[in-house]
Amino acid sequence: MSALLSLLSRVRDPGAGTPRRCAAPGFTLVELLIALAMVALITLLLFSGLRVGTRAWDLVDATAERVGAVRLAEGFLVRALTQARPVSLTFDGALVPVFAGDVRRVEFAAPLSEHVGVPGLYVLRLEVEGAGRRGDLILTRWLMHPEVLEGKLDGVPKWEPLKNDSRALAGVPLDQDAAAGAFGRTLLLEGMDGLVINYYGVLAGESDPDWHQEWLEQPRPPDLIRIHLTTVNQTWPDLIVALPSPRA
Repeated sequence: MSALLSLLSRVRDPGAGTPRRCAAPGFTLVELLIALAMVALITLLLFSGLRVGTRAWDLVDATAERVGAVRLAEGFLVRALTQARPVSLTFDGALVPVFAGDVRRVEFAAPLSEHVGVPGLYVLRLEVEGAGRRGDLILTRWLMHPEVLEGKLDGVPKWEPLKNDSRALAGVPLDQDAAAGAFGRTLLLEGMDGLVINYYGVLAGESDPDWHQEWLEQPRPPDLIRIHLTTVNQTWPDLIVALPSPRA
């Protein structure tokens, strides 16, 4: 009788007496969508950080390039001005001191090495050329040789004292080395917004030294020169250079 009852129970429930199978492990559709959304968010954050880092690197690189260009220009000016010589040249039958300047331009005599041109003593002129906020700081040089100063060589314009030469060099090409380097025009710094030059010393007929906006037709150079550079992107600290004392 008991065996019959057991057989009937198995017929009613075929799974009785056998172990049940568990559902296969896996992800639901909702879990999959959440995972995809998180991956997309993480990817977006990574690319945003990479873009910000790239822009920051480019900005640092551009800033370093601008600072380097200004430092190179200032370094050259310091070396040249600290070697300035109290020289006078004959122009139109009169003896004219080479050193002259105003708030926008300055001219002086200083030696240059063979890395710049023909080694020797040069007349150096520093000025900003160009209109608006995109001027360029240009250095023009003449070797102190009669043929060079008088413009008798091909490609070399005649030298005239600073007060007489009103932008006559604006049409002369830049990066030009004429007469085997005896004359040249070099771009020292681009993107200039302003240049202000002042001179400290005792003017002829005065007794006390002071800062002046012009130093024209003076028998001796000033004691100090102050150059204030302003580029399109930044205002730089004043560059103050002590000029060598003229020999008695």
